[in-house]
Amino acid sequence: MTDIDTLTRADLSDRVHGEIGLARADAARIVEKLLSEMCGSLSRGENVKVSGFGSFILRDKGERVGRNPKTGVEVAIAPRRVLTFRASQITRDRIARGH
Repeated sequence: MTDIDTLTRADLSDRVHGEIGLARADAARIVEKLLSEMCGSLSRGENVKVSGFGSFILRDKGERVGRNPKTGVEVAIAPRRVLTFRASQITRDRIARGH
């Protein structure tokens, strides 16, 4: 992994290459295809569930009133769609154990 402990696409490709033994180019294509399929599903409004890992869930937030933190003036915040992630119990347990 990189210096700041961020898992990148390149890291994922390297791990697929190392674990499965695929050519680096093939491993990179698999990672790209997987991410592309996930993004495509989300852009079509579909939630994505990766069994044993977690779910990427789309939520629609309604219009609401917020405040400008500097001035305190109320501002209307437009409705929007947000993406959330909910880790599976397996993933939460693994994180808690530190693996």
